[in-house]
Amino acid sequence: MISPLDSAVLDANAEALGVPVADLMVNAGRVLAEEVDRLSPKRALFVCGSGNNGGDGYTAAWFCKSEHDVCAFKRPKSRLCIDAAEGVKTVVYEDVNLSDYEMIVDCVLGTGPSGPLRQEYREYVERVNASGCKIIACDMPTGLYSDSSVRADVTVTFHDAKTGMDVPECGTVIIRDIGIPPEAEMLVGKGDFLRYPIPGRGSHKGQNGRLLIVGGGPYIGAPAMAGLAALRTGADLVTIVTPERSFVQIGSFSPAYMVKSVPGDHLTTEHVGDIVESAKHADAVLIGPGLGTANDTAEAVRMLIERIEAPVVIDADGITCISARLPEKMGNILFTPHSREAERLLNGEDPKEFCKGHGCVILAKGPEDTIYSDVDPRINHTGCAGMTVGGTGDVLAGICAALASKGMSLRDSASLGAHISGLAGEKAFISKSYGTLPTDVIERIPDVLRENL
Repeated sequence: MISPLDSAVLDANAEALGVPVADLMVNAGRVLAEEVDRLSPKRALFVCGSGNNGGDGYTAAWFCKSEHDVCAFKRPKSRLCIDAAEGVKTVVYEDVNLSDYEMIVDCVLGTGPSGPLRQEYREYVERVNASGCKIIACDMPTGLYSDSSVRADVTVTFHDAKTGMDVPECGTVIIRDIGIPPEAEMLVGKGDFLRYPIPGRGSHKGQNGRLLIVGGGPYIGAPAMAGLAALRTGADLVTIVTPERSFVQIGSFSPAYMVKSVPGDHLTTEHVGDIVESAKHADAVLIGPGLGTANDTAEAVRMLIERIEAPVVIDADGITCISARLPEKMGNILFTPHSREAERLLNGEDPKEFCKGHGCVILAKGPEDTIYSDVDPRINHTGCAGMTVGGTGDVLAGICAALASKGMSLRDSASLGAHISGLAGEKAFISKSYGTLPTDVIERIPDVLRENL
C-alpha cells in the first residue's frame, strides 16, 4: 500500500520523467470507464469534485461506451479538472434524484483531504450512502481519511492500493495501472520535495526540528559543517556535543548552533549518560562526524545507539566504530557510508538483506547514491565530480539528520537528503568548478529548497 503523499510524489516524479499528469488522468479515466462498463449499469451518475479526482470522473464519463449523466458537485478548479470537464454536458447535482440511477461513481475528493469533512461534503456522503445505488469510488471513497466516508461497493484505485483501503468502506478494491513508469518510484526526483515538512504559520522555535550532533574531538571541521548543513536544510535547533579539545574551535565556526562540551579529548563511555539525557530533548541525533575511532569511542557509540530512542544517523567514524561489533538494536538507524565504510559495515552481506535483518536504512554514497531499506532500493542521480572533496559527506549527513528531525522517515530523509545535497553540489560547481568546498555546497542548499518547495 502507498499513502496519498506517495501517490502525489509518484505523479510529480512521473511528470519529471516525461509522463504528464494530464496523460495519467486520461489513463485513469479510461480504466475507470472500463470498470463501469464491465458492471453494465443501465444508468450511472458520475459525481465530480473540483480537483483531479473530479477530472478522472469527467474523463471516464467521456470514455464510457454507454451514455451516463455527469454532475459537478463542485465547480472545477484545478487546471486538469477544468480541461477534463471541457465539452462534458452536466446535470445540476442539487436537482438530481439519485433514485433514478442504478450506480453512482464517486469522484469527489479522492486522496487529498483528511480530518473532519466540511458540512457540504458530509451531506453528500450521507445522501449517497442512503441512495440504495451501487457505488463505485474513483481512486478512494470520498472521506475515507475523515470521520464520515462514502461506503463503496467497488473502489477502482490507480497504481497501488492506498493506505487504509483494507476497510469495508472500500468494498472490492480493483488496482489498475495508469502508466506511471517504474523509474518514478525507483529514482529520487522532484516529487520527493513534496515530503518536506513545510513549517506551519503558527509554529515556533523547536517545532521544526531539534537535532543533536555528537562529533569532534580528534577532528574539528566535520561536526561544524554537519551542523551548518542541518540549519540550512531547515532544522530549528542544532546542538553539537563535543569533547573539550574541540569545543572552542567548533563554537567559533558559527553562532547559529549551540555547542556543549564533555570532558577530555575524545568521546568515551563516561559521556554516554549525559548525551543520552540530551538526546531526550532532540527529534533526531547524528553521531560520527570527526569522532575518531579509539576503542572507548567505539564502545561509547555502541552504547549510544542502544540507549537513544530518537532516530539516529550514523556517519563517518561512527560507522567505523561499530563495524567490528554491531549493536543489537539498530531499528532506528540510518547509515551514510562511502564505499569502504559500507564494505566494513556489511562484511560481505547484501545491503538489502542487512537492512531487512536489522530494520535499518543505508544510504550508500557513490557516483549514484543507493538507498537500501526493507523495501525496494531507491537511486539518486544528482551530484557531480566536484563533490569528492573531504567534508561533503558531513554535509550530506547533516542534511539527512535535519530532515529526520523534522519528522520524515529515515528512508525518505536519506532519499531527499541525497537529492538535495547533489543539487546543491551541482549549483556550487557552476561557479567553483573543481575547487568546490563543502561550505560552498552548504550555501546553495537554500537555493535548492526555494526552487523546489
